[in-house]
Parts: sequence; structure tokens; C-alpha cells
Amino acid sequence: MDKVVTSAAEAVADVASGSSLAVGGFGLCGIPTALIEALLDAAVTDLETVSNNCGVDEWGLGMLLSAKRIRRTVGSYVGENKEFERQFLSGELEVELVPQGTLAERLRAGGAGIPAFFTPAGVGTQVAEGGLPWRYDGSGGIALASSAKEVREFDGTPYVMERGIRTDFALVHARYGDRHGNLVYEKSAQNFNPLCAAAGRVTIAEVEELLEPGQLDPMVVHTPGIFVQRVVHVPDVEKRIEKRTVRKGSDTTAAPAAAGDEVGS
Repeated sequence: MDKVVTSAAEAVADVASGSSLAVGGFGLCGIPTALIEALLDAAVTDLETVSNNCGVDEWGLGMLLSAKRIRRTVGSYVGENKEFERQFLSGELEVELVPQGTLAERLRAGGAGIPAFFTPAGVGTQVAEGGLPWRYDGSGGIALASSAKEVREFDGTPYVMERGIRTDFALVHARYGDRHGNLVYEKSAQNFNPLCAAAGRVTIAEVEELLEPGQLDPMVVHTPGIFVQRVVHVPDVEKRIEKRTVRKGSDTTAAPAAAGDEVGS
């Protein structure tokens, strides 16, 4: 039952080139930085990532992207990653953009063993009708586009069918975790982490505080240990803020973060 491994490198040692990864976090909040860095060091290639976004230039999944380790990514937000834009438009990167709520539900469905579901999001658009560019040819043309999806009417309202997502591995970041793999995420880091943790066939969790079995109140556990295969303790993992804002006219070195700031939990 002790799922703790000694290092992030050991935790991702069996992630092979061509693997699919569900990666928790939103922007830079709650991302599994230590595990991503370990993958970068492992030199695996042709990865397919499923995450809300693909990090920023040189941080988060952006590190793997800059090293050209990602072949395909599924997400809902491109963000401010210039290398992402360059690779996509030049035909080096395949991108499937998904409405954010749909992406969350596709991950949840995959983790729950639900192969597909119907949603009104995207009906009447290219999300349902097909034709969204997944890969460009490098000269402005579309090399690969999305296919049309099944649309069915329920009680007079059309819905589009979306498939659940299951990946080879899931990488998540938690504030607390015990040796059995039970996880608690802090504040907004609850974003996509619980969904990704359930969607991976092998789930690897980096935790800031490692606890002994019984120390976590079962009522506060977000991801039960049954979903987690490996835990690595990362007490000093670096956190970054994607965009810091301060009050107008204040001292940027002393002002508190403004309401709505993204924090690297």
C-alpha cells in the first residue's frame, strides 16, 4: 500500500515516447512542475497531452513544448505561449481545442468509465459540424481537420456527442497526500487535478506535504488513493504566477495581490 517513490525521475521512469498524459492545473496554478521537469530530463518524445492549457513559454508544459517533446495537445485555452502559436501555425503541433466545460466533463467521464455523453455546448458550430483545424500544413492550409460529431435531439433540444478521455498516465499536484495515495488539493488547485487524476490509467501525484495513513480526514480527501499509483514528495517545488497585477500607483514590491490574481498553489 505504500505508493511513495524516492524521486520524480523514478515516478515517471516508465512514461515512454508516444504516451498520452492528462496533466492537472490551470494556467500555472496547481501544475505538477517537478514531474514535468523529470519528463524533460527523461527525453521522451511524441507525447500527447490533455490539459486545460499548455503552460507558458519555458514553464509548465511549455518546457516540454519548447523542447519539441509534444506531438499533440488537447486543451481549451492557448494562453500566452508564443512557442505554442508558432508550432501550431507552422504545422509542427497538432491541437484539439475543446470547450472548457466539455473538456472537464470528458475527463470526468473517462475516469468514471463513461465512454461518451451528450452536451449542448458546441451545437451549430464547428465543434459539432467539423472542420476545426487540428494541424496546419505550414503554408496557411489545413492539413488535418476535426470530423463531424453525432448530434441527437432530446426533448426538442439538439445535443452533440462527446467522447470520454482516458490517458496512459496522469500527472497531478496536491498540497497534501498520504502514503496510500489519498490527495487533497489546495484552493483553486482543485481545478483540473481531480479530473485528471481519475482519467489516467497510471496516476502519479507530486505532493507538497507527505502524511502517514490516517492523518488525513477522509471527509476532506479530494482524490481517493484507489485512483493513484505513485506518490512523490516535493516539499520545495517552485511555484510561479503567470501574470501579477497590483493596485494602480502602488509599490510593486510590497502591494498585495489584487482580487482575481492567479496564485501558484
